[in-house]
Amino acid sequence: MMKKWLMLIIFSFVVFSLVACSDDSDSASSDDGGDDSNGESTSTDNGEADSGETVALDFWIFGSTGYQELVDEYMEENPNVEITINEGEMNDMHNNLFTSISAGSGAPDIAQIEISQVEKFLEASDQFYNLNDYGANDVSGNFLDWKWAQAQNVDGSFQIGLPTDIGPTTMFYRTDVMEEAGLPTDREELAAEIDTWDAYYEAAKTVNAETGKFIADTPKLVFNALRDQEDQQYFNEDNELIIEETVKEAYDYTTKMIQEGLVGQNELWTPEWGTAMAEGTYATLPGAPGWMVANVKGNAPDASGLWDIASIPEGAGNWGGSFLTIPAESEYPQEAFDFISWLTAPEQQLRSFEIAGLFPSTPDVYENEEFLATSDEYFSGAPTAQIFAEAAQAVETVHMGVNYAVVDTELSTALTNVAVDGADPQDEWDAAVERINSQLERQ
Repeated sequence: MMKKWLMLIIFSFVVFSLVACSDDSDSASSDDGGDDSNGESTSTDNGEADSGETVALDFWIFGSTGYQELVDEYMEENPNVEITINEGEMNDMHNNLFTSISAGSGAPDIAQIEISQVEKFLEASDQFYNLNDYGANDVSGNFLDWKWAQAQNVDGSFQIGLPTDIGPTTMFYRTDVMEEAGLPTDREELAAEIDTWDAYYEAAKTVNAETGKFIADTPKLVFNALRDQEDQQYFNEDNELIIEETVKEAYDYTTKMIQEGLVGQNELWTPEWGTAMAEGTYATLPGAPGWMVANVKGNAPDASGLWDIASIPEGAGNWGGSFLTIPAESEYPQEAFDFISWLTAPEQQLRSFEIAGLFPSTPDVYENEEFLATSDEYFSGAPTAQIFAEAAQAVETVHMGVNYAVVDTELSTALTNVAVDGADPQDEWDAAVERINSQLERQ
């Protein structure tokens, strides 16, 4: 009997020891922040991945950014980071992003947002990480002041995105059309000749009289060029509609030229627009920013040496450009920020310019001798980087407004109706204002 009791005591001690060891092992695994119950890696409470963990980042973009080459380079330097690019059409991407953040599901780790949309997403800033919390203030000096300001709230306490490219406006022109019209073909001489919008109007009459061609093929480009030079455009900082005071004059100028047969009727991005570009049926692309270079070459591949670039009348504006944001759904905001701060740094913005023509928003690049020496034989050897850099530094900060896209769409419709249907300009303006106000009331 004594022997049986002794064996039972020893057996109980062994079982207790094994259970205790198992509990200690589980506790150690949990305390180290290791695998969860599904065997998957987890991040720490501050949104930073554990050491050695593979971080997968989903990156939504639009347009021809050329980012894949840079993403591959970053992943090679950071083997624990996997970045997947998902590219789509601009409006679709923004709509999908807004739907995702509204539903609280489906948003990426990083999203590119275009300038005309950024204030709309700032209104939903609680669905994004404040990049100031991850070091944005430390890199703000890398960027043009006006560009940086476009992605922050009024007091600067919330930064929704880091700047990528910009669209400083210039004037692309056909040298053969200018020569036929008896106007200067040298870019500096032409800029001196057409230095105001009144002078542009006079040049339009000369081009039409001497060649039968238009000064510009697309009414929207003329309107945009004047609009983008205004320090206020569609809304003031109280988000009040102010188009009567700010852009009505640009609208009247454009529609006057349409009615006098000085501006064509093709819409941007249509096949007809591309064909006219290739055939040289007009003289200028006013307001065309740096990213238009690829569009011109793509639409008119056989017109090398027939295009050039000059400064635009009465100073530059900005058309286009984007920001990189981190939606609040991301589990790895620190790693996402580390990547986008690398991608938007001067060195990588210079690479983006070389790869895809994205013009840098980092003025340090403008002092780079190699950059300034960039020229383009397609555009008659124009020093493209220097021309765009001078334009970029002349741009003023502009408040866009949450409903910028609503107003721009309706004014574009009005211009098209005047150009294509011969509609009365004032009637079209009034109808556009009515549609705009109706939509704003529903917001």
